[in-house]
Amino acid sequence: MTSKRATCLIVGAFVILLPIAVLIAAEPGAKMPPHVPWPTTGWRKATPASVGVDKQSLESFDAELAVGKYMLVDSFQVFRCGAEIFARTYAHDYGHIYAKEAKTKGPLNARLSGPYNYFDPNWHPFYHGTDMHTMQSVSKTVTSVILGVAITRGDFKASLNTPVLNFFDVARVKNVDARKRRMTLKHVLTMTTGLNWNEEVPYDDPRSDSSLMEATDDWVQYVIDKPMAQEPGKVFNYSSGATELLAYIFQKETGQDIDAYGEKYLFAPLGMKHHWKRTYLGVVDTEGGLFLNGDDLAKIGYLYLHNGSWEDKRIVSKNWVTESRRPYIGAEDKFQYGFQWWLYPLNGRFVWMARGFGGQELMVFPEENLIAVFTGWEILKDSSPTKALIDRLLPAVKPIQCAETEGKS
Repeated sequence: MTSKRATCLIVGAFVILLPIAVLIAAEPGAKMPPHVPWPTTGWRKATPASVGVDKQSLESFDAELAVGKYMLVDSFQVFRCGAEIFARTYAHDYGHIYAKEAKTKGPLNARLSGPYNYFDPNWHPFYHGTDMHTMQSVSKTVTSVILGVAITRGDFKASLNTPVLNFFDVARVKNVDARKRRMTLKHVLTMTTGLNWNEEVPYDDPRSDSSLMEATDDWVQYVIDKPMAQEPGKVFNYSSGATELLAYIFQKETGQDIDAYGEKYLFAPLGMKHHWKRTYLGVVDTEGGLFLNGDDLAKIGYLYLHNGSWEDKRIVSKNWVTESRRPYIGAEDKFQYGFQWWLYPLNGRFVWMARGFGGQELMVFPEENLIAVFTGWEILKDSSPTKALIDRLLPAVKPIQCAETEGKS
């Protein structure tokens, strides 16, 4: 057979077989590889209507936010089906709004200057004039994510049932009793440490343990020295101090700084820029010191919508994501609480949330494949209730099937 004839036969066979291959791939039962629009280098843009969201409803909500109906809001963004579909920012002159408070020593301004003067416009709400906004207690949720990454990678080997005191020189810890010895990492993650901690009062209240802790040099020692009030694991008691213990414990267990570790294995892979404040002794402020912009905060929600995978790579295990979103204990205002995630009940399911002082809100609606982000700086009175924001947002959202939904792994 001549080479020319052989070539013709091969080409002919290819032409005959190609339509068959296409037909097989197009059969109803055949699974086409899903396309997931990963926003590593930036979210793609889409119109609300293209993903089943009513633009007029969002614009009406935006108008209410702009005039301060809910709180001092700095930004509002909505993402669906892997795209940003609505984004607004609202300018406020915080140097003027909080000018008096910035010069008056108090619980939110214990040292009058520096990163823990919450009225200083050089630090709050934006970091040194950038678009990175203080996340406050959203930092707790991101800390949990990084811990999950380290467990997934095998760098954090201690089990969640490990007693917290295993990481300390017990001889240097005050108020040690049998209950404190039973306090574990899982209790820290679920805010059930049993420590005598008062964070139910406003942060500008001099009785707030969170503000008292931040006024000291050694935050970790302040927390671990607190006496016990309850048996661990029994009662939800929100504690910023509990999450600050994780920064110290992470360093002890892995030998690595949690900020540097997070940059390498979470922030950089997701294309996130950030700044993270540290305590006066240089410990990462895992309870409230993280700065992100809204685009990058939404990426945390998108990572969990995809069960811990990003660009087809495993960032954090599906098991950790599942356990993080499990309702371990009832919290305030009908919320349940997981591993530093707030779970808001909605029609028999949950909205996954990260929440922070001043109006920071990451809302993940898994059934709707929807993410909403709010930032704000309403710090002298309560920010808007979660229910008010959700009730205003959800009526704009129609049921649809996102093309990339099957990409969840």
